[in-house]
Amino acid sequence: MIRFAFCGRCSTEDQQDPESSRSWQLSRATALVEPRGGVIVAEYFDIGQSRSLPWPRRPRARLLLEALADPQRGFGAVVIGEPHRAFYGNQFGLTFPLFTHYGVTLWVPEVGGPLDPDNEAHDLVMSVFGGMSKGERNRIKIRVRTAMAAQTKIEGRFLGGRPPYGYRLVDAGPHPNPAKAADGKRLHRLDLDPDTAPVVAQIFTSYLAGRGIFAIAEELTRERIPCPSAHDPQRNRHRSGIAWSKMAIRVILTNPRYTGRQVWNRQRKDEVLLDVNDVAMGHRTKQVWNDIERWIWSDNLAHPAIVDTDIFEQVQAKIATKGASTKTVKPRRTPRPYLFRGALICGICQRRMQGHWLRDAAYYRCRFPTSTRLPTSSPTRATSTCAKTSSPNRSTTGCSPPWHPTTSKPPSTPRTPASTATPSRRSTNRSRRSCRNATGRSPTTGLCSTPVRTRPWSQAGSPRPPRSEPLPKRATAP
Repeated sequence: MIRFAFCGRCSTEDQQDPESSRSWQLSRATALVEPRGGVIVAEYFDIGQSRSLPWPRRPRARLLLEALADPQRGFGAVVIGEPHRAFYGNQFGLTFPLFTHYGVTLWVPEVGGPLDPDNEAHDLVMSVFGGMSKGERNRIKIRVRTAMAAQTKIEGRFLGGRPPYGYRLVDAGPHPNPAKAADGKRLHRLDLDPDTAPVVAQIFTSYLAGRGIFAIAEELTRERIPCPSAHDPQRNRHRSGIAWSKMAIRVILTNPRYTGRQVWNRQRKDEVLLDVNDVAMGHRTKQVWNDIERWIWSDNLAHPAIVDTDIFEQVQAKIATKGASTKTVKPRRTPRPYLFRGALICGICQRRMQGHWLRDAAYYRCRFPTSTRLPTSSPTRATSTCAKTSSPNRSTTGCSPPWHPTTSKPPSTPRTPASTATPSRRSTNRSRRSCRNATGRSPTTGLCSTPVRTRPWSQAGSPRPPRSEPLPKRATAP
């Protein structure tokens, strides 16, 4: 009796039920080995893994490769139910030598039994299956993308995803595909959200009137208008929803669907090498923004418009003018060692902290307050939090609350009591850099929690001193 391990795979791009896919692949494998006195004693079936992933990057296939090196693995052969799903491109040539090295035979139904490593015909057949698998995946990708482009351009169909801020989803009738309609699936379209659509129109109007993105975000927060993540918290559980951010305003200003037309193909998925020095590791998928010439627009209006096309084009021209630059931006690579790069999480907003070098020491700060605007007249202000790592053997990962009253004082650092009135522009800019100066740092914990530094003349009723008067000196860290 030969003891076999079954290997199979099913991915989301195949549009199949994992259980039914496993059943028919296992049935083919069983029909091949049972007449030869074989019995399947182990299963390695990957679910939701693309065929383009090499075996070492598939969870179950990786375990199978690790089991080959174990003398106590419990099986002496491996059977595959469908070679198209197991091997892609040149994966067979990279994987089969391991089976030969450890003395484990590989059985394939298309060959009618075990593969012979010295048989050129077997090697040619499996290479053909790998090429056919790659071609099938490419054909599926082309068919799907072509169909989605036609549905967008001709029908103006909503192709899924969450509705943009300012819209909501409403029923648009049964699905045109009879099989999907029989399963109860229906089409949807965008309709105006009575609560958020006026906010979108206000953002466009304010931006054309000369207000900046930060000013608009601050105004909406002051008016207590929920930001997109706060308006729909069920689908934004990973966001705090404290206030409007500059990125939320920019995304709204650059979304062409507010003109009433359906737009598709704004982004694409590119496959880039995971390791340029090891091509066998395969590719990783990367989202890339397409040029506007590659966007697919619907021929007719697909849903109610919030702004007309002229206003949208004026906004885009204004954004492009402000962002125009002739300077070539090169990737920034720091020579400084940040031992906790990408490992520290802010305890308040759950975002990754950013490394910053100051006075021969590595600091880690939360930059969320610099991209989220609270009203300047509020009694609390946004400031960065910072944790210092003085040595590789001793570090602190705590962080102070991102919002604290301006009247608070750091330990052992005298300060002039700050007013709740609107601080000057200069003091506001310094508040954003409060963590950079690392003032108010505790000597025991290494944490910095600097309140907003406001000038004495920023208090209500205090006139601004003339330019000849020197500015108060900033307290420095011990």
